[in-house]
Amino acid sequence: MTATAAQTILPVDPAWSDLYKDLHAHPELGFQESRTTGIIAARLQELGVEVTTGVGRTGVVGVLRNGAGPTALLRADMDALPVHEDTGLDYASTVTATDGEGKVVPVMHACGHDLHVTCLLGAAQVLASETSSWAGTLMLVFQPAEELGAGAQAMVDDGLYDRFPTPDVVLGQHVAPLPAGMIAAHAGAAYAASDSLRVRVVGRGAHGSMPQNSVDPVVMAAEIVLRLQTIVSRELASTDVAVVTVGSLKAGDAANVIPGEAVLLLNIRSYAPAVRQHILDSVTRIVDGVAAAAGAPEQPPFEEIEQFPVVTNDAAALHRTLDGFAPWLGRENIIDPGAAGGSEDVGIFATSANAPLSYWLLGGTDPSIFTTGGMDDPALRTIPSNHSPKYAPAIDPTVGIGVTALVSAARTWLPAG
Repeated sequence: MTATAAQTILPVDPAWSDLYKDLHAHPELGFQESRTTGIIAARLQELGVEVTTGVGRTGVVGVLRNGAGPTALLRADMDALPVHEDTGLDYASTVTATDGEGKVVPVMHACGHDLHVTCLLGAAQVLASETSSWAGTLMLVFQPAEELGAGAQAMVDDGLYDRFPTPDVVLGQHVAPLPAGMIAAHAGAAYAASDSLRVRVVGRGAHGSMPQNSVDPVVMAAEIVLRLQTIVSRELASTDVAVVTVGSLKAGDAANVIPGEAVLLLNIRSYAPAVRQHILDSVTRIVDGVAAAAGAPEQPPFEEIEQFPVVTNDAAALHRTLDGFAPWLGRENIIDPGAAGGSEDVGIFATSANAPLSYWLLGGTDPSIFTTGGMDDPALRTIPSNHSPKYAPAIDPTVGIGVTALVSAARTWLPAG
């Protein structure tokens, strides 16, 4: 960071640091964020913000009105992941919870949503205390179940824009394993669409010594895994961008038993609707074809587990927001990382309101680890990243920069006078 930027970035309030540690130590899965929402609601009420809880099951909406002017929606997601924490922090999570399938799982804020909540509450504190610096209406949206790809839509379906003002812009950020002091953003299609599927391959079980009596689902599943990898390499143009991943394959419990079925979990990432549909159609064709060729007793059933749309940053809106960052962060600390393979549901808030989206990545890692600080930095291949059991953003200066960024974005879009 430049000297000028360092002097104007908000210092990390000890109360923000304490809040972050508390949220990190008490993570909650999607649509289970009751403790988190209680803390959020109480803090917003202390600031004089109009608060509504239970929006989209466990979402929180705060509205802060400050005279005539446009409306800006600032969003933070709240939910954690079923991950066993391995950071060694003295505020590490030891929490377990029951997931949607009835399993007791460890829970960790492995994606940084605890930091997102902390930064938005910090920004609300600053903006509520400095009302002369902006004018209009702030919508503070604390969203559940981002990791499930369901929380944003749940809030919209629960009448978000019928019960609250419709925003003129949607703003938000996501902490990332970039150097603290750097912000990254990409105009246009910035984050991929994601489709997660469960495929059950049904065969006929038998004794391991009598394969002639079986229709082996393990062999079918193995063939499906290999064949799926040809979709991107042999069915898409070299200019198309997509990923097909088989993240789980489960079948059987014993070495000498041919099981009756195998279950595969697939994930597809894409940017163009036509490419997405081609991949989905190809997955169906390959799975059904392998089952038919093997003489499977039934067609494999598919189940969609999660679905995220492409996140598209409005170019003009993003440039306006980033121009507001430059004076205090330094233009050299704002980079374009290109389109990312990760997925988000924040765009649903923008498309449902027909409003532009401006969404950026907030560097959250000790800068001394990096050499170039760019997207080609070797450190990015080795440091723990989001969803890792070792992921632990640096509280200082990340929280201060994150609060400053949200305050700056709000003031850019809600100028005083």
